[in-house]
Formats: sequence, C-alpha cells, structure tokens
Amino acid sequence: MSALLIPEAIELAAEHLRLRWIDGDVVLKAAGLRAECRCAQCRAAARGGHVSSVDRSLTLTHAEPVGQYALQLVFSDGHARGIYPWSLLRELSQVAERAESFSGSPALACECQT
Repeated sequence: MSALLIPEAIELAAEHLRLRWIDGDVVLKAAGLRAECRCAQCRAAARGGHVSSVDRSLTLTHAEPVGQYALQLVFSDGHARGIYPWSLLRELSQVAERAESFSGSPALACECQT
C-alpha cells in the first residue's frame, strides 16, 4: 500500500477526526464522516432514495483499527457499522481540502483548529 494512503498519525476528538498524511494534516468533521458512511445499511438506504440528514451535533465516540487498511468509526447516534478504508479517508481529505479552498464552507472539513 502506498505511503500516501496510510496516515502517519490519527487523532480522535468528539467533533472531528484529524489525520496527518505525508503531505499535511486534515481535520474531518464527525457529521461529515457519518454522512459518507458506506456500510450496507447506509448504501441500501441511499439506493432506495432515502436521504437522511445528519445532526450537526453528532460526535465520534470511538475508533478502532481494522487490520492495516481501515478504521471503524462509532458515532454518538449509535451507528458503528461503517468501515472507513484509508483510501476513502484520503479521498474525503482531498475533497475537504478542495471544498475549503473553493467555498470557505466545507462540508467535511472542520472549521476548528484544535
């Protein structure tokens, strides 16, 4: 696996997940990560046309490594099925960086600098 696809450090806070990639740090909001869940239940809901809104006050409660390829994130709404491969987290990091540079109001990137 490419070094670009594996973060050098991970910091879990209630409001966000900070990932230190080889080319810089990115902070992803908990609500944005929950909205991007790709578990079977969330995919089935999306295919069925069900668009659920994610409460902006949602928080991360736990993160567990899944082998060498992913993190399983647990959210304050009880959702714990999503496995977030490093490749997906890298993609979301790049989306957040682009959104922040274009709009100043990113969906995934956290405004906080903690």
